[in-house]
Amino acid sequence: MAARPSPTSQRERVLPLPLAFRGAVLTNPFGDDVDVYKVGIQAASGAAGRHAGGKMFCLISRRGGAGTMTVKAAPEHVEGLVRGHAAIQPGYHMNKRHWVSVTLDGTLDDAVLRELVEDSYDLTLSTLTTRARFDVDPDRFPLPPLRSRTPASSRHRLPPRDTPSP
Repeated sequence: MAARPSPTSQRERVLPLPLAFRGAVLTNPFGDDVDVYKVGIQAASGAAGRHAGGKMFCLISRRGGAGTMTVKAAPEHVEGLVRGHAAIQPGYHMNKRHWVSVTLDGTLDDAVLRELVEDSYDLTLSTLTTRARFDVDPDRFPLPPLRSRTPASSRHRLPPRDTPSP
């Protein structure tokens, strides 16, 4: 049986970070040893803890060793992150242009990890529909004012037909 990491391990310190963001929900679609954090989920369905919709912004693996955290990153920053930090690699099983995986071995400061999670959350939130962003944070993303519409009765009215006189 594998030893459970001590509560002071970086992985244990990182686990609550994604839930600090408004509308973030923890799911486990790949089993109990992989935590998937989503935003924009409308409703829970089923007893298995599966959720309808939403978009993933963070994945934390509890499997073996130090564990890994995978987050979304701006494509223009991915290469610099990978080149600048030995603990950061292109996203494991993800689109390498948009995701990075971080080994949680303590070589990166917790503040850097929080910033990576926050950037991932913001990037993912920006891809949600206007209504979904409003549902997550109505203060930050208010709905646009309603446009005035032409009444339906005048919108589909055909011009009068020229009819010959009898």
